[in-house]
Formats: sequence, C-alpha cells, structure tokens
Amino acid sequence: MSLPRLSQSPLEHPFVQDPYPFYEIARAAGPLFHWEEYGHACAAGHAEVNAILRDRRFGRENPFPKPTPPHLEPFYAVDRLSMLEREPPEHTRLRRLVMRDFTSRRVSAMTPEIEALAHRLIDEMPPEGDLLSSFCETLPVIVICRLLGVPEDMAPQLLRWSHAMVAMYQVRRDRVVEDAAVAATLDFTAYLQSYIAERRADPREDLISALIAADEDRLNEDELIATCILLLNAGHEATVHALGNGVKTLISNDMWHPHDPDLLTEEILRFDPPLHMFTRFAMEDVEVGGHHFAKGEVVGLMLASANRDEAVFADAARFDPTRTPGPQLSLGAGLHFCVGAPLAKLEVATALPILIARCPDLRIIEPPVYADRYHFHGLEKLICAT
Repeated sequence: MSLPRLSQSPLEHPFVQDPYPFYEIARAAGPLFHWEEYGHACAAGHAEVNAILRDRRFGRENPFPKPTPPHLEPFYAVDRLSMLEREPPEHTRLRRLVMRDFTSRRVSAMTPEIEALAHRLIDEMPPEGDLLSSFCETLPVIVICRLLGVPEDMAPQLLRWSHAMVAMYQVRRDRVVEDAAVAATLDFTAYLQSYIAERRADPREDLISALIAADEDRLNEDELIATCILLLNAGHEATVHALGNGVKTLISNDMWHPHDPDLLTEEILRFDPPLHMFTRFAMEDVEVGGHHFAKGEVVGLMLASANRDEAVFADAARFDPTRTPGPQLSLGAGLHFCVGAPLAKLEVATALPILIARCPDLRIIEPPVYADRYHFHGLEKLICAT
C-alpha cells in the first residue's frame, strides 16, 4: 500500500516554534505517512507509536550498518557502544548493570539533595536573567554529576561536551557540528579515562565506582566510558527542556501557582516534551499499518504527536495540570524506555514547585524562542524577572 506523502521542513521557523499543527495533519493521514524531507515512513498516532516502540521486530541497531566516514570514527566508536544504540543481548547486559544502582529507591533518596540544590540556585539567581542557564540547565547536570560521582565543578565543561555531542542527533547537523562533536568526544573520553583510573584506585559510593566493581556482566573500559557519557548526556538533556518548557507553558497560560507536583510533571511531559521523534530500524521484513517494511528500513516515531492524540487524551491540545495521567510516550516505551525516567520526573516534581513557591511573581520578559534543534524541542533561552 502506498503511504500518504507529507512535506514539512523540520528546519522551517514556524514549524520549530509550533510543530503541533503539522502533527495533527500527520495523525489524520493514517496509521503511517511518508515524510518527504526525511525520506522514510513515520507514525504519528498514539496507538501506532506505542505499538512500534514495544515491537521487538524493530530496534535501534541498523541490520545493514553503513561504513563510518573516517572523520566521524571517534564519535561512533563511542556511540555504537552506547546502551541506547544496542539490542539484546548486549543491551540487556548493559541495562541490567546500570539498573542495579539506578533504582527507584536510590533515586528517591536524592530528594533532599535536589530540594537543597533548587533553593541554592534560586538564592544565586539574579533579579533578571536566563532561567535556562541559571536554573533549568544547572540543576539536572549537577544532580547527574553527583549520582555518577563526577566532580560538581566539572558541570560547565560537561555541558559543553554534551551539547556538542547531542547536536549529532539533530536535523541541522553539518560538518561544523560533526567536527565539534568529534572534538568533544575525544576530550570527554580522555577525561573519563583519567577519572575512571582514579575511581579504580579510590572507589566511592557512586555509580561509576559501582559499575567498575561489578563482578557479573562486567563492562570493558570502552563500554564503561560509553555508558558514562550516555548517562551524563541523557541524564540531564530531557530534564533541562522539561523544566524550561514547563515554566514557559505555566506562565503563558496564567497558571504560575502551586499544583500537584506529580500531576504537573506528567502533564508537562505530555503537553510539550523534550524529544519529538525517535527512530527505529526494521530488524526483519515486517508489515505494520498496512505498510511492508523491508529489513533495515527506518520508521520515525513521533512521540510528541502521540501525546496530543485525541483518541487517548481528551482535549489533548489543552494544558491541564489537573489531568489524570495517561500513557504519554515522552520517555519512550518498551525495551528502550528511558532508564533515567524516575530521576527526570523527580527533578521536575521537586524543583519546579520550589521555584513557584520561591518566585511567585516570576514573569517572562522576552518572547521565548524554541531552538532549531529538531528532534529535540527546547528553548534557546528563557529571560525572566523575579
């Protein structure tokens, strides 16, 4: 069956600022559509996105991997060992190791630390300035540093490396972005090699020391570095944009007042999530939604569109922090469901109510603009006054 074909540049400014009208068109097109600019099939409805995320016939590893250009080999030498990019049995082994110490109990125990950090950052905030850099970005990167055991004073440098590497997954990627990502990968790797050597000699009560000490399913040095980079990068990226998008949404809707923290967090993630599309490869010939996927064919899963599906969420285009949580897909589903989901939700549910309580008159004083970083969806800056 021929798929409906839709055209929409993911670089176009109106789309970057508000992609939801296009998502509505995409959902109406059918179970799947062909996105011209990407050259592959996409799923926009909740049922289809959810089903493919859970379908083991689709995965993250390309069964027909393309040769890596020589100038990108340092980046992909790390990336291809990432848990995010692997399938069982290697994915199972890596995830099991991380989950031993990334438990809900361990994460919940960080609540007092997150509360204290939120208060400290608010105390240090200027009367006017960029809330993204002073609060939304700083809090989650410090939290993930503490969890892994990386010195807190490394947070600014880790952010620079992370931003450079994550840019490789954005549609605006070019040779400048690639060269910056490779340089960041080499520097990040060198730092972790040295730091891991220190932790081997002097283990502490942190996740890196636990990964080093694991007897079963032990990581080799390259896997350990790739896992640390993934956790440091992914461990703050979603929370930064969830906090920023959440503040912008609350203030824009005249809702800057206390709400139930858990309901608010779920609705922020549903309504304007940090990641809008995730891709999968068909691991075998498979038919879904009336379309035959050949082995190795790509499908785009439009997470943010699925979260606005009226078939699942009543009045889905309305932000409602009292909404009973539904099966929103912002943090994935199935085998690759985000390992850091409990931490990301805890950070938002803890830090945002403190910000509301401490800064009841917070207002946005410059029009917020979403950054040209699709598939990610977050603000360039958020200039506020208290």
